[in-house]
Amino acid sequence: MKSRWPSRLWIVRHGESAGNVARDLAHASGLGRIDIAERDVDVPLSELGKQQARALGRWFSHLPPGERPEVVLTSPYLRAVQTAKLVRNAGGLADDTTPHCVDERLREREFGILDRLTTLGVKEHHPDQAAFRAAMGKFYHRPPGGESWCDVILRLRSALDTLSLHHAERRVLIVGHQVVVLCLRYLLENLSEAEILEIDAAGDVANCGVTEYRFDPTQGPDGALGLQIYNFLAPLEEAGAPVTSAPDAAVAAR
Repeated sequence: MKSRWPSRLWIVRHGESAGNVARDLAHASGLGRIDIAERDVDVPLSELGKQQARALGRWFSHLPPGERPEVVLTSPYLRAVQTAKLVRNAGGLADDTTPHCVDERLREREFGILDRLTTLGVKEHHPDQAAFRAAMGKFYHRPPGGESWCDVILRLRSALDTLSLHHAERRVLIVGHQVVVLCLRYLLENLSEAEILEIDAAGDVANCGVTEYRFDPTQGPDGALGLQIYNFLAPLEEAGAPVTSAPDAAVAAR
């Protein structure tokens, strides 16, 4: 059976970023705003994040060349691009010609007026939005100038169409963000709002945590991608790289 899906699909959250570090400091200090100078798109990896990305690359490099990613798709955000490049530099891709495609549809969720605010900061500066979010739920709440989870899902539906059109039967690595990982699970597994929010509530997606799907021809008349692992941390643990999972600066109130 010829599949419209990749033969294997890995979805990875970027390594720890400077935004993770700044967010943790703001929360520990009881601050309403997160102190970071760059635009969210320009926030780089922390030194620990680089270590995590190299560990992930070494883990992929231990696979036979014919089992490593042969296509890489990333968010345009610097922390995701840096993660993908470090995976490549560590020998984690099929070969040196493996294409690296930046896809804007894989970008972080946009938070509009709530950007750089902690949960406390949202309540202090935009109590109406805190009330709207509590009433509507995180899945549907869209802050002014920002996106809801549903908005992210709409653009990811389009990204999956491109995936099936251009990368069918190939081994694909996607490097994105926490909400992107969760929303892709929602789409690929046909989950409900309640089911994906239950997964989210169980714990944050770890930096460089691996989610893997494989094509299963027995699922339905046309086959489907079946989940193999979620938030898999062995690549970091085996390399001795500390595991981190805090939301980024822009996602403190996600």
